[in-house]
Amino acid sequence: MIHGHGDDAFRFGQAIRSNFSSNVYSHIDLEPLMAHLRSRMEVIRNYPEPEPTRLETALQKVAGVPQESICVTAGATEAIYLIAQAFRGARSVICQPTFSEYADACRLHGHIVGSLAPDSSGFGHPSGGTDKPYRESPALPECPSPDLVWLCNPNNPTGGVFPKAQLLETVDAHPDTIFVIDQSYEAFTEEPLMQCSEAVERPNVLLLHSMTKRYAMPGIRLGYVVGARDLIQKIRVVRMPWSVNALAVEAGLYLAEHPDTAPFSLREMLAETQRLRSALDALPGVSVRPTQTHFMLAALEKGRACDLKDTLARRHGLLIRDASNFEGLDEQYFRIATQTPAENDALVAALSQWLTKQGQTR
Repeated sequence: MIHGHGDDAFRFGQAIRSNFSSNVYSHIDLEPLMAHLRSRMEVIRNYPEPEPTRLETALQKVAGVPQESICVTAGATEAIYLIAQAFRGARSVICQPTFSEYADACRLHGHIVGSLAPDSSGFGHPSGGTDKPYRESPALPECPSPDLVWLCNPNNPTGGVFPKAQLLETVDAHPDTIFVIDQSYEAFTEEPLMQCSEAVERPNVLLLHSMTKRYAMPGIRLGYVVGARDLIQKIRVVRMPWSVNALAVEAGLYLAEHPDTAPFSLREMLAETQRLRSALDALPGVSVRPTQTHFMLAALEKGRACDLKDTLARRHGLLIRDASNFEGLDEQYFRIATQTPAENDALVAALSQWLTKQGQTR
């Protein structure tokens, strides 16, 4: 596990008033869910089910696939580590830059790990160009035919989306490679993505989902994997008993029955994201990648993202994500996720002030 994920407000005490560092939209109304959980607090007196079978059964209606094709986990991160464990010693290729836990989980479980830049991997480039290109990840001749390919779609931290038709074509053209596709941010893009039914009908796809992200409840670790029955069984046999706690199960059961809980307007969110991106990109000394979701990757022309982060947090109460520890990125990169218009305007003003003090002008 790397140090320096998003949502590290604990480092700054009570100073943070607006959190742009996590890809969770923090203004979703969770009161109906919280009211339900308050009414079910007695479940903590007993062990949860050793395997969350009731929730997997309930999710059939949400996912539209049989229960035996669903494996519930304590967040998408547990799913990542379970998959790496289930295929211990495999040859894995990871499309970089992306979430660091794919590589960490693979190395922990003895995988041969290779990295590929999306535009050189043969899997297509997530949509959207950049003014500041990535450093190319090296080709890895020792891993010409990977057992597993890991990719995030929409991708963290870039906000790009792999074209669905091209992705399906690639999956079908490589039947001996398992594609682990993390769709944790699927609720936050209008681009077409792989459906659960499309994953289940293929023998080489594992599709990750995060209820944590959709319902803005990162404190309750809850997600699930969908795939062909044989693949899901490989994951279930390495899942620890009681790994999904009782309150998480209760939350999942409630949300499976009430999927429209905590509504938000995706169109408005994405429109605000583009407004924020344009405002940031207009600042001297900053370039911002196009994005197809509610978060975006930016780069400073001069200076370090860690210094910017520290100043914004301590002087303005605004928390961003220093993205320098993503593979393929450097100390100039940072990531932000859209919040309210007022919060976004405050971020633009504070960043403009910092750039002015750095002496950056167009």
